[in-house]
Amino acid sequence: MTAYTLSLSLFLIAAYAGFSWHYFGQWRGVAGWPQRAHLEQGLLGAVLLAHAWLLFSPWLLPGPAVLGVGQALSMVMWLMLLIYWTGRFFYRLDGLPVFILPFAALAVLAALLLPGRPIPHQLYTPDFALHLIVSMLAYSLLAIGALLALLMLVLERALHAKRRTPAMRNLPPLLSLEQLMFQAIGWGFALLTLSLASGVLFSEQLFGVAAVVNHKIVFGVLSWLLFGALLVGRRRHGWRGRLAVRWTLASFALLLFAYIGSKVVLELILHRV
Repeated sequence: MTAYTLSLSLFLIAAYAGFSWHYFGQWRGVAGWPQRAHLEQGLLGAVLLAHAWLLFSPWLLPGPAVLGVGQALSMVMWLMLLIYWTGRFFYRLDGLPVFILPFAALAVLAALLLPGRPIPHQLYTPDFALHLIVSMLAYSLLAIGALLALLMLVLERALHAKRRTPAMRNLPPLLSLEQLMFQAIGWGFALLTLSLASGVLFSEQLFGVAAVVNHKIVFGVLSWLLFGALLVGRRRHGWRGRLAVRWTLASFALLLFAYIGSKVVLELILHRV
């Protein structure tokens, strides 16, 4: 790790922590708290560019690229923030950065503490780069869907308990959260399908068989099936509310265990890529 990488990482951690504090004050409805949407978008966009440079500049340098669990988490959080930043131009997304930004800071810290191992040389192909981008986008969109499901659960309980706090009033309406959740899940499911299909090709390239059956494959396919069933249930039977939230959270839990869990086991316990 170079001094430059360390300095940029510490800057990003501080920036995300500062943004978290700022948006938390807005969300809680603190009197006199600054509300400057254009300035916030500009500053957050600049921080996202710095984060992108930290993530992708090593891939432009000679030598083996590294993608460990820390870098994977950092990339997913960067993509989630990029999706939020872009979506804010079109949708009301109040409250979301309060729950994304702290984890972005932790993900950058994880990339510092868990540097990972070099990627096998046989995967240095444009096809693998495309597979990686599609996979990370799928995880990011489905993670946003799970976050929206959690916000729906919190808001629904607050409405039933008649707790109209400023924080609850500053969230988007329940129906808007639900619509955004299904949009994120729909796009995420399509990309997850492409990710699983392209993963079969790389399994054949690495191991000579179409698929190596392990817990990552099993839980990944189970997650894909549950997300697919949720979308079918929504389309044919109008699933919504708590039923949709439960299916979303269960599906994402399987996906999280399949990919993040497998990376933790391989890198931190078995010391393999």
